[in-house]
Amino acid sequence: MTDAGPHRLRDLLGHRRQAATAALLGMLLLLSASTPTLPAALNRITTIAYAIEAGSHQPGWWGGAIPYSWGGGHGEEPGPSFGTCRGYTGAIKPCPATRTLGLDCSGLTRWIYHLAYGRDVLGPGNTDDHVKRLKRVPAAVAKPGDLVFYGKVGKRKVRTHHVGVYVGQGKMINARRTGTEVRVDRVAALDDLAGYFRYSGPL
Repeated sequence: MTDAGPHRLRDLLGHRRQAATAALLGMLLLLSASTPTLPAALNRITTIAYAIEAGSHQPGWWGGAIPYSWGGGHGEEPGPSFGTCRGYTGAIKPCPATRTLGLDCSGLTRWIYHLAYGRDVLGPGNTDDHVKRLKRVPAAVAKPGDLVFYGKVGKRKVRTHHVGVYVGQGKMINARRTGTEVRVDRVAALDDLAGYFRYSGPL
């Protein structure tokens, strides 16, 4: 057997990478085709959210299921990161966040919106910080790609604890809690829905 050499190996890996990219693009197009016609940004948000939930490779993640990590996703750049045990309230002891590369709920939505808009539109912070950058929309007109928050959002007081990406039909994609992975849940899975919120900034 002859040695293919580094150039041949690089070409072979390049072809495989192109094939994998084409397969991923095909899947994303299929997902887009199966959803209702939506504003472009909302189509991108739901397509990216489903791809992440399915474990597809994304900028900042090599692929595979993404675990929940308390404080994960709040690094200088959006995307999976090691979490923190500061303020940890999860049931799994001792706190696994500092050794778990992953996302918490607002880290997930921050990353998805960053990928969809091409910049960090939600910015750093937690669910309370993010909801203040969005506009509430009535449940009757909520669209896939909007964010769904839990807790209380009033004129004077904001105290939220969870967020997910609404994907229609009463469902959301979210990072639920320690010990789980990014997944699809019903919006009604938590009983303190604060409402649906939409980013209305420029593309």
